Amino acid sequence: MKTLGIIPARFASTRFPGKPLVDIGGKTMIQRVYDQAVKADLDKVVVATDDERIATEVKRFGGEFVMTSPNHQSGTDRCAEVAQKLPGFDVVVNIQGDEPFIDPSQIALVVSCFTDHTVLLATLIKEIKNREELFNVNIPKVVINTQQQAIYFSRHPIPFIRNAEMEDWVTTHQFYKHIGIYGYKTSALLAITKLVTSSLELAENLEQLRWLQNGYQIKTKVSNLETIAIDTPEDLLKIIL
Repeated sequence: MKTLGIIPARFASTRFPGKPLVDIGGKTMIQRVYDQAVKADLDKVVVATDDERIATEVKRFGGEFVMTSPNHQSGTDRCAEVAQKLPGFDVVVNIQGDEPFIDPSQIALVVSCFTDHTVLLATLIKEIKNREELFNVNIPKVVINTQQQAIYFSRHPIPFIRNAEMEDWVTTHQFYKHIGIYGYKTSALLAITKLVTSSLELAENLEQLRWLQNGYQIKTKVSNLETIAIDTPEDLLKIIL
């Protein structure tokens, strides 16, 4: 099974323009993500970008990159373009370009889902331990079935706990949050990017709902590791080097 790690990185960001090039302890964020990704025993790792400044930085630290269209609506679409330009890989892993300290074991955990040859799509989830996470609309929640396949993702806490006060939900049921790293069989990646935007996706602004609504199964595995995504300049204050 040949695996390709792709790190989508764009310069234009509404909340944090140029964030792939921000300095974090002497290294740019994109270099830190790349350095972590290459530790994960993937067959190849590339940065997918539409910006020459990011490409120049990747070239500077000795990484590989692929130039992509500036018109992609999501990292998944950008990954699909790269998968077509670099044929021969069975599994593609979409590694978030704004998580400079992603643990290589999390990438490996996603890849391990594909030892089951029936799996087409995979992602990670993590137990929710506090009310702040549970009721934060910026943290997607997920419910799974007994085969560890995702049933639904929502920005709202799911399921609804009928016989408990909302403040007690986190202690009366095991909720999970979604960790935004994806694995795809290459054929499935190319197929899902051809699907039209779905009603559930529009409602929640979560692209994975398009896949579920069209009948695709998403395998999940539980990670115990926390990730730190850098969405705003203020998020840099969370980092302790």
